[in-house]
Amino acid sequence: MEIWIEKYRPGKLSDIYGQDEVVSRLESFVKEKQLPHLIFAGPAGVGKTSAAIALTRELLGENWKDSFLELNASDERGIDIIRENVKEFARIKPFNDLGLRIIFLDEADQLTSDAQAALRRTMERFSATTRFIFSCNYSTQIIPPIQSRAVVMRFHQLSDDDLKSYLKFVISKENMTLDEDALDAICEVSSGDARKATSILQTLKYSGEKSPKAIFEMSGNLEPADFEKIIKLAMEGLFDEAVDLIEKLTVDRGYSAIDLIKGMHSFIRKQRIGQKQKLAIIEALAEAEFKLVEGGSDRVQLDALMAKLSWIGQELN
Repeated sequence: MEIWIEKYRPGKLSDIYGQDEVVSRLESFVKEKQLPHLIFAGPAGVGKTSAAIALTRELLGENWKDSFLELNASDERGIDIIRENVKEFARIKPFNDLGLRIIFLDEADQLTSDAQAALRRTMERFSATTRFIFSCNYSTQIIPPIQSRAVVMRFHQLSDDDLKSYLKFVISKENMTLDEDALDAICEVSSGDARKATSILQTLKYSGEKSPKAIFEMSGNLEPADFEKIIKLAMEGLFDEAVDLIEKLTVDRGYSAIDLIKGMHSFIRKQRIGQKQKLAIIEALAEAEFKLVEGGSDRVQLDALMAKLSWIGQELN
């Protein structure tokens, strides 16, 4: 069985969804046959790796793989990856019309500072024949000497419309049928991550399940209705009922406190409620999450959160 993430990876820059500005700039490099060092920054699953591969393919032609090295820096974070893998590849003379080799370092923000410093020297030494493309979630984690030698391109989270366009393309290729509610559910749980959305779609194809409920369950998420019920109970002052529901979700169904807090945050942001209430709820969620991250007890913090929401519901009508 073929993995759809690879099967439907964009083959050309023009096939990339939702990154029009970045694609336009990359296509200009192809047109001019010029390439600077690049930093692709942005969240997961939005096309950074696909853009690097498509750019290389269009620049170097059909034998592009001979002049392309892809490394995942999160697997090998130390200086050895630079001394052994990168330098060895960079010093080989390129055999293509452009006279360039391209090294793509995925998750480059995971490289240690020493490895990045060594990389900077390699960039200088082989600048005539080698170009680097760095992929990262946060460009601020790349040391300034590398940032100053590269053009930073920012990939943004895919909008629901862009993600739906991509999903409908895959659906048509796979002869599937999926209603709008199911598409909305996929967009909700994938949060603009096309890779995650594609994996969910493939699971739906072979599981036979197509309902929004199944989509939320297979992705390990609760339905928005669950978060609505928790918040509604608490805001109406039904503290014990809200706590009982949370206990069922955490004990019986295995959801963590962080899962619940993030889900409630996502839900409440989309609701049209009184401004004072909305701000107070978001502040309460943020405080609970912070205390959990700092080592607070799940049960104590969730109880405290329900108590706070009960107070907000009664005092900030």
